[in-house]
Amino acid sequence: MMSLPPQPLSPLDGRYRAAVESLGEHLSEAGLNRARVQVEVEWLIAQTDRSFFGTQPLDDAQKAALRKVVADFGQADIDELATLEATTRHDVKAVEYYVRRRLEGLGLDAIAELTHFAATSEDINNLSYAITVRDAVQQVWLPKLRGVIETIAALAREHRDAAMLSRTHGQPATPSTMGKELAVFAHRLRRIERQIEATEYLGKFSGATGTFSAHVVAAPDVSWPTVSREFVESLGLTWNPLTTQIESHDWQAELYGKVSHANRVLHNLATDIWTYISLGYFRQIPAAGATGSSTMPHKVNPIRFENAEANLELSSAVLDSLAATLVTSRLQRDLTDSSAQRNIGVGFGHSLLALDNIQRGLGEIDLDEALLLDDLDHNWEVLGEAIQTVIRAEVVAGRSTISDPYALLKELTRGKRVGAADLAAFVSSLEIGDEAKARLLALTPATYVGIADDLVDALD
Repeated sequence: MMSLPPQPLSPLDGRYRAAVESLGEHLSEAGLNRARVQVEVEWLIAQTDRSFFGTQPLDDAQKAALRKVVADFGQADIDELATLEATTRHDVKAVEYYVRRRLEGLGLDAIAELTHFAATSEDINNLSYAITVRDAVQQVWLPKLRGVIETIAALAREHRDAAMLSRTHGQPATPSTMGKELAVFAHRLRRIERQIEATEYLGKFSGATGTFSAHVVAAPDVSWPTVSREFVESLGLTWNPLTTQIESHDWQAELYGKVSHANRVLHNLATDIWTYISLGYFRQIPAAGATGSSTMPHKVNPIRFENAEANLELSSAVLDSLAATLVTSRLQRDLTDSSAQRNIGVGFGHSLLALDNIQRGLGEIDLDEALLLDDLDHNWEVLGEAIQTVIRAEVVAGRSTISDPYALLKELTRGKRVGAADLAAFVSSLEIGDEAKARLLALTPATYVGIADDLVDALD
């Protein structure tokens, strides 16, 4: 058997690449290296702005030229870094040599020794990861989540008054509306979205063990915590003043926990929509030319929601593992976080793929309101709750002497099918006030939905 040409091992880089490639701009090795270059460049500019060791501040043209190195970072730079790393066997050292080459090309050799000055590799890495994760979340993942939430919210508004039979424990229960049930998911996801939006992306810049030791020896009169804080904040990050060699990654654990929470709510949505499709509540809109089954030509399978389920489970497995792993580092530093963090993109990639499937799936279904009404009409026994509750109110008001209304309705309805005529006859015979009796006789399963319609307005 002949060997295949090189193939992507992960489906995120193969079959599903088109759906997730926007994350590669940030959470790939190339994205990380570009961020590392950015941090090294900005550290050079920050040092010269303070005239460290007799240097002069760079002029605007020199700063622009250095920042252009980051802005123009492309395939040639990716390849150059790979070549450098093959020699250094150290990814951050390769970035340092890369930046030094650029300084030489720009005639800025005089400040070359300020490249990576007093910085441990983790000073560069933690800031780079914070930048790339922040940008991936804010520019790619959150907008996709918001799109799904708004799609759910739009469907909730559209079907706000579409009465349907509820199924608590999978059994017929007090009716609701499809709109209200969808609104629950939009509301849950919006709350998590706000929490993720408020994430603090922390960074440290304090040397080999977080003590500024090399900094103080080189320049004892400099307020290094102030320099560190201002530098970290200049990158749009929150300064962490107290760390070991590494930034403690607590913000990452918090973020990944919240994204995993969102995944699980989305998983709940996917399984519910799948079930509604199975019940016939939603019809699937066939795509022209698509095949549902290789042998059963009639089938339109709910594959969008099934694919979403699988990818949400994979995403949460990775993100939960990262959250658990990253908060522990032996003594002042070990390297477990290095390999672990290279899988951040995998966790977000599976989640993004699931969001794409859910959004597409929600656009391929149509509510069968006639079936919903027919289902309600076959389950009049769900009005038992309403009847026994009204009787209890009438007893309290002194208009009835019925004892144990709950037991009375339990005897009539539990485990049985009761029709409209049966319930009407039962209500007519009750010892309750005329107004209450009229209210119950007018009630149907389709109208027994409380204020479900109005509750959808909570989304606004």
